[in-house]
Amino acid sequence: MEILQVVGISLMSAVLLVVLRQQRPEIAVQLSIAVGVIIFLVIVGKVRVVIQLLEDLAFQANVNVYYITTVMKIIGIAYITEFASQICKDAGEGALGAKVELAGKVTIMVLAVPIVLAVLELVVDLLS
Repeated sequence: MEILQVVGISLMSAVLLVVLRQQRPEIAVQLSIAVGVIIFLVIVGKVRVVIQLLEDLAFQANVNVYYITTVMKIIGIAYITEFASQICKDAGEGALGAKVELAGKVTIMVLAVPIVLAVLELVVDLLS
């Protein structure tokens, strides 16, 4: 089970990071980033399975794949933004982390506009 690997890696890294932050904070930040990438690589296979399943369901339901792709991009941006924000906060740059979160939210809002418009058109068609 991948979750046991993730938990094991995380706990070992957390202990090591606590020690490193006191003596070598610059290495602690690098280790934190490296562990985050390793955890991502462990779970990326599961993400691919979910994406393929959603694409298959969209095809069967005759839903435009563009909307599913956009939703997947939005989810990806949310995860990446959260990851980057937490790294900034771990490095002691909370203000920078907040700006990364803001940039992610604006990007998500921009990507969501076509989906919102499609939903509004559907509602208008249903009401008329």
